[in-house]
Amino acid sequence: MIINTITTIEEFNKIIETDDAALFYFSHEQCNVCKVLKPKVADLLESDFPKINMYFADTVLSPEIAGQNSVFAVPTMLVFFGGREYIRKSRNIGLHELEDALQRPYELIFQQT
Repeated sequence: MIINTITTIEEFNKIIETDDAALFYFSHEQCNVCKVLKPKVADLLESDFPKINMYFADTVLSPEIAGQNSVFAVPTMLVFFGGREYIRKSRNIGLHELEDALQRPYELIFQQT
């Protein structure tokens, strides 16, 4: 899965407007837990939730994106469906917990007929 890096508020807002589903991963270089968790989240999305696009925002290099979204701890993940925030997970994040949280809204929005 390709993880796009965003650096401006304008990029963030455009993604919210255009993507049906987006996961924003907030972190920075000094966070070792974040470095381990990020590829696991990408793998989860690729295997189980392929229609969710993943984006990375560095809280040190782009503090305005973190500030606009009230992100004060890393790692933090925000998941948007249809331009609305549905899920916010921060600090101690389990992959099974994230998977369970994503399952229902994902199925409702991208239900196969």
